[in-house]
Amino acid sequence: MAMLSLRCELACVAVDRRSVLEFRRSLRRGEIVRGRCRGGQGSRPRIRCCKSSVELQLRKYSPLLESSLLSNDNALQSGEWTTVPDIWRSSAEKYGDRTALVDPYHEPPSKLTYKQILEDQSLHIFVGSLEMLQSLHGKLWSRLRVIGVKPEEKVALFADNSSRWLVADQGIMATGAINVVRGTRSSVEELLQIYNHSESVALIVDNPDSFKKISATFISKAVIRFAVLLWGEKSSLDSAGTENTAIFDYREIIDLGRDSRRALSDSHEKDKNYTYEPICSDDVATLVYTSGTTGIPKGVMLTHRNLLHQIKNLWDIVPAEAGDRFLSMLPPWHAYERACEYFTFTYGVEQVYTTIKNLKEDLHRYQPHYLISVPLVYETLYRIQTLLNFKASLVVEASTGSDAVQVYKAAFGAEELKREMHTKKKAEQELPLIPKAELKGKFLTKNPKQHSMLVSVVDWVWARVIAAVLWPLHLLGKKLIYGKIHSAIGISKAIGVKLQNGYGLTESSPVVAARLPYCNVLGSVGHPLPYTNIQVVDAETAKVLPAGSKGIVKVKGPQVMKGYYKNPSATKQVLDDEGWLNTGDIGWIAPHHSLGRSRHCGGIIVLEGRAKDTIVLMTGENVEPSVLEEAAVRSKLIHQIVVIGQIESGLMTPTMKIRRDKVVALYSDQIARLFGK
Repeated sequence: MAMLSLRCELACVAVDRRSVLEFRRSLRRGEIVRGRCRGGQGSRPRIRCCKSSVELQLRKYSPLLESSLLSNDNALQSGEWTTVPDIWRSSAEKYGDRTALVDPYHEPPSKLTYKQILEDQSLHIFVGSLEMLQSLHGKLWSRLRVIGVKPEEKVALFADNSSRWLVADQGIMATGAINVVRGTRSSVEELLQIYNHSESVALIVDNPDSFKKISATFISKAVIRFAVLLWGEKSSLDSAGTENTAIFDYREIIDLGRDSRRALSDSHEKDKNYTYEPICSDDVATLVYTSGTTGIPKGVMLTHRNLLHQIKNLWDIVPAEAGDRFLSMLPPWHAYERACEYFTFTYGVEQVYTTIKNLKEDLHRYQPHYLISVPLVYETLYRIQTLLNFKASLVVEASTGSDAVQVYKAAFGAEELKREMHTKKKAEQELPLIPKAELKGKFLTKNPKQHSMLVSVVDWVWARVIAAVLWPLHLLGKKLIYGKIHSAIGISKAIGVKLQNGYGLTESSPVVAARLPYCNVLGSVGHPLPYTNIQVVDAETAKVLPAGSKGIVKVKGPQVMKGYYKNPSATKQVLDDEGWLNTGDIGWIAPHHSLGRSRHCGGIIVLEGRAKDTIVLMTGENVEPSVLEEAAVRSKLIHQIVVIGQIESGLMTPTMKIRRDKVVALYSDQIARLFGK
């Protein structure tokens, strides 16, 4: 908080209006007034500073979002987004009456237009149950200020996907504060560690049950200035143990925000008590804690600039249009879901919140144009579609782990899963490879040398012949089988849907590369996003490798994080002085060919595993376990497999059990010293 302390006593003897105005202007400029404040040369009126105290509080604001509330001297008029909350004014102006949010599974259900999300200055507030979800623009940020959130303070947002999560998320950002996000399924110990490490001052949770789960531990081991319940009433909470913690339910926060907003609209009060500073693009917007491979959560600092890069550049991957429908099912604190939600709102897309439990029904009910999720949701469907099309040119293997099975069961039913998986494994062994990739110039190769024109023509002709022969089989499969799958899934768009794969990390906000709609090359993660540089370096020498060579993937661009919060050593390990982020992934960049089977693959990124997973044999040879695992699960005899490194000295069995007698014999001296024998 910026403070300007003035001890002032006004000697108002014939004080003219000009003197008072000059004093107010000097106050707004932050000038400290000492002694006498004269209105001008030769003027008798004077102001002696000696008694009362005035404090100017610092308020940060999103420039475009607040442009109508603040005077022209304080707000940017360029129309450019400099913070994430700025997107809401632009979207409200473009898509005002279009539906923005549909949240059917919370009480009360919510359905809001873009205009309703933003609208506050005319006080068009919802009545009854819909009044509970208020404006992102004025309501929540003013509510948070009333109950004591200052710029750059941290607010823990531990809640799951809902329309009010989005309201809270954007409201915190619009104050210049930083939200610290996590889901409710995390353990109490993990949430407490994140809360304390981030130095959060307040807590926002889903409902009374979520608060009860963590309250005892948090109240005794953390400092909580206040807590907010997004859903439900605080009256259902037991007051024992929470007497010293201010708890607000959503309706109370709305009322506080309404009163504060009304007072703030008074320009006299606004100028008298506050000094205003715009939120900068490089200010931290959120802390996202990620465990990575160490198991110790690290707070990824993502700035407004990081997230705005995603908002401005995802359209090439997902060419959304106003009126399209987006089904949201990932946790909102997941960096991918979050960035995609922000992006879709800038194009007038309708977002519908769903769950795995309701996925099948909602696919049929809402007929979405887009479903953005992780591979577990899509890969099973993709394999079935590929087999039913009788095309197996480059099959992308899906995970068959328990999570994938549960997702598939929820959408299709357990019996359909068993039949389709059996059909898939049989077909993978019997169907010939079809050179569809060669036909479209999307055949991946590491070879930087381009084929001759003659070879390219032969490839193209051969691919055409095979495609022509198999086309009748494709039509037959479509007629006999697709209808059954349509019925099982409950959505007419299920077969023939375009599946695009992407790649990213929380540390890169998260999208780094993705397949483009017109260049959807299987086996790859697509081209880099605009303004994103990718290089592959040697793991030992850090030397940049040419296209087609395998090494460690590094990323540089506007989406790369600011660093790990309070962890400079971890930041230094992954982020160098030039801004290159070491992803820890092994991959290569496809060479550029002007013609032939690989003519559209130049610059595409291909990943082959994690550097930390690499197994180094006794001979010095490097082995990527993921490649062996993917090849093995194609067998009908193998359901799951894990490849481990060589077990040296016979100290462990192939099933990872310790051979006790050999360990004791080998380390007998150390064991004796350890136990003082």
